[in-house]
Amino acid sequence: MIIMDEQELRGLLDELRSLHKETEWAEFKLNYAEPQEIGEYISALANGACLHNQQFGYLVFGIEDETHEVRGTSFKPRQAKTRNEELENWLIRLLDPRIDLRIHEFSYDNLPIVIFEIDAARNIPVKFSGEAFIRVGSYKKKLKDYPEKERRIWRKKTDEDWSAKVCQKATIADLSPEAIKKARDEYRQKHSHLAQDIDAWDDITFLNKARLAIQGRITNATVILLGREESVHFLSPSVAEISWILKDEHGVERDYAHFGPPFILNIEKVFARIRNITIRHLPDGSLFPKEITQYDPWVIREALHNCIAHQEYKLKGRINIVETPEELIFSNVGNFMPGSIEQVIRQDAPSEVYRNPFLARSMVALNMIDTIGSGIKRMFLTQKNRFFPMPDFDFSTPERVVVRIHGKILDEKYTRLLIGKTELDLATVILLDKVQKNIRLPKANNLFLKKQGLIEGKYPNVYISARLAAVTGQKARYIKTRGLDDNHYIELIMEYLRQYDYASRKDINELLMNKLPDILSSEQKMHKINRLLSELMRKKLNLIKNIGTDRTPKWVLTEQSKIN
Repeated sequence: MIIMDEQELRGLLDELRSLHKETEWAEFKLNYAEPQEIGEYISALANGACLHNQQFGYLVFGIEDETHEVRGTSFKPRQAKTRNEELENWLIRLLDPRIDLRIHEFSYDNLPIVIFEIDAARNIPVKFSGEAFIRVGSYKKKLKDYPEKERRIWRKKTDEDWSAKVCQKATIADLSPEAIKKARDEYRQKHSHLAQDIDAWDDITFLNKARLAIQGRITNATVILLGREESVHFLSPSVAEISWILKDEHGVERDYAHFGPPFILNIEKVFARIRNITIRHLPDGSLFPKEITQYDPWVIREALHNCIAHQEYKLKGRINIVETPEELIFSNVGNFMPGSIEQVIRQDAPSEVYRNPFLARSMVALNMIDTIGSGIKRMFLTQKNRFFPMPDFDFSTPERVVVRIHGKILDEKYTRLLIGKTELDLATVILLDKVQKNIRLPKANNLFLKKQGLIEGKYPNVYISARLAAVTGQKARYIKTRGLDDNHYIELIMEYLRQYDYASRKDINELLMNKLPDILSSEQKMHKINRLLSELMRKKLNLIKNIGTDRTPKWVLTEQSKIN
């Protein structure tokens, strides 16, 4: 169990608040509920977390359910009792099987918050007071009314690790001799102290020692990594295939190729397809190499190996690598097991739950991945050290993880900031990277960056601060992002009317839209123009008037403004 401090708990809360309101492993409430209802929710969230391959379910107090706004709570669970028994003990006693339950009490924006962190069910539905519950959308239901969900929980016991399943009719003859030789070479490199022993092992002994076979029997993992091309039928109806697709700057497909087992050999063929060209960046700067490859080879291989290790093969989808002139896009089917990128970075430790643990251990043994972990933090650090944008992880599509590796500097002047401020820690760089990409930050992160003097602007429309703009040569961009005083825009409107006598709304829009701050959306720019026009027509100023209609306005100068 990982103990979280208050800052980590606030980060966890931000992650939970960003979830869809119908997430079946998280529930939000404002204040104390009846003990029986709390127990039922614990059962439902534990079972929901199991079905969605989450480590934990969460019951959160102090958050508005519909909006996920922080309101605070008066609920103090450790002071609560039921039937003269402490609430926490009473809840745990009535859970069957008993699961770990952690209660976190902390403050967020000076408002009290309570989070119940609930271990996911493991192979057996969790009951409370003799009844198992489940979340269906945003509603809590009895699990017995949803037998297909209950079956899925029970099936986890026998079908939890698909990669360890034995292919009953497969033999060593169904494996590629070239792939076995490659596996031996990699195993020898990983375990150099066993070099002489490895040479004496026959192939079956080697497969057992390398954890690719189980007592000489061929597994799904063995076929994926070492199987002959025609051996894929042993995996049916599951699919093991990698597709590489090349697209031009217009998104038009220019080339493609498909690769099946043995992955230990064919991942190198995929890697060879990627055009990791040498590019020039900051040719006038002395701190940055003049020439550098678009992508770090280790990052490419790590992203590809992660797709193989974490693919949900039973969903019958391909692993895709889409190459564009500016980025590589890796995708695999199956949800993201650790829950969030922030959690992986924060914990800085391998996940406790893996989709294909047998396959992952085999890949470790064959020197394909360093540890049974995602390597995500190292990917971020590598990009940081190369002064490239951070990888983007997208979980918006159900049962699919998409990772974008940028092969282009988004803003060279911004990159010089990273070159000049190498002392910035990874967490801060990740936040600044989001600002660079105009990604909305949680309020706590926004406050942190503001206190450091790294950003300015009114939340959520923030941008690089004036101080950093000066350091990085972004003064012009800063002014364009921040915008000018309203008087400047008012004078532009007045000057237009003096020169052309009248202006339609289209004329005003064409005059101002490209001059307003880039940080504003098109809709926000339109609202600002409305406000400026209203201000000019108010009695206090009375500088312009509308001689058209509400549908087709036409503004002219008032007599008063002409006199002035």
